[in-house]
Amino acid sequence: MDLLVLILQGVIVSATSLVFAAIGELVVERAGVLNLGLEGMMVLGAISGFAVTLDTGSYVAGIAAAAVTGAIAASLFGFLTQILLSNQVATGLALTIFGLGLSALLGQGYSGESTEPLAKIHIFFLSDIPIVGPLLFSHDPLVYLSLALAVGVAWFLAKTRTGLILRAIGENHDAAHAIGYSVVGVRMAALLFGGACAGVGGAYLSTVQTPLWVENITAGRGWIALAIVVFSAWRPGRALLGAYLFGGVTIVQLHVQGFGIDIEAQYLSMLPYLVTILVLVLISHDKARISLNAPACLAKPFFVSS
Repeated sequence: MDLLVLILQGVIVSATSLVFAAIGELVVERAGVLNLGLEGMMVLGAISGFAVTLDTGSYVAGIAAAAVTGAIAASLFGFLTQILLSNQVATGLALTIFGLGLSALLGQGYSGESTEPLAKIHIFFLSDIPIVGPLLFSHDPLVYLSLALAVGVAWFLAKTRTGLILRAIGENHDAAHAIGYSVVGVRMAALLFGGACAGVGGAYLSTVQTPLWVENITAGRGWIALAIVVFSAWRPGRALLGAYLFGGVTIVQLHVQGFGIDIEAQYLSMLPYLVTILVLVLISHDKARISLNAPACLAKPFFVSS
C-alpha cells in the first residue's frame, strides 16, 4: 500500500508541469491561435526559474521570473503571428528551436547546480490521515495551484463574459470583430497567459520535480501538452485528466524495472511519447469529433478589413 501511495504521489508531481502547460495552451487555442512553441517557452521558463531561485533563494521570485520569461517569449510569437501575420506553425516551431538553443546557452553556468526541494504543505490533521493524507494533502503549493488553475479556467471559459468573448473570437473572428471586439488584443492576452503558464510549468520541472538544471530538461513535455489539448477536445477538465494520465505513464515506466520486468530502459523511455502518438492517431480517425470540438478559426490568420 505504501508503494502504491508513493507511485500515485509521483504521478501527481509528474503531471503538474503538464497541467500548467496544457491549460495555458488550451486558452490560447480557444482564442483561435495555435502556438507550437510550447516546448521552447517551457524550457526558457525552466532555466530562468532555476537561475533566479538559485541566485535569490526565493521560489516565489523564481516562479515569477519563469512566468515573465514565458510571457515574453509568447509576446514575440504574438507579434510575429498577430501583427506581422507570419505563419503560426512555422513561427511556433522556430520559437521551440530558439528556446532550446537560448536555454542551453544561458544554462551553461548552472550545469551541475541544484536547489533545495520546495517544502510540502502540511494541512493540519488532514495530512496525517492514512493513505488519503499523503495522497491528497501533502504536496507542494504548485500542485494545488495547478488544480486551481484548471478549475479557474473552466469557470472563466464557461461562465464569464470575457471567456465567452474569447471563445467567440476562436469560433468566428470576423463576426467578433464586426461587433466591436478586439481580436488581436484578446488573442495577445491569451498568448501572454499561455506563455506564463508554460513558463511556470517549465520552472516546476527544474525547481521542484527535479531541482537541478540539465540541458533540454523538458524532454518533449511541451509536445505532450499540445497532444493533451487535442486529446481533451479543448476542455479544461479533460485536459487535467489527460495530464494525469500521461504523468501516470511517465511514472509507470520508471517503476517497471523495479518490479523485475526485463525491458530495455530505452524502450521504457519511449513509452510516454509512444502513447502520445497512439492517442493522436486514434483521435485523427474521428474527424467529425475534431471538427465539432476544435475552434473553427484555429490557426487561421485574422485580416482586418477596411
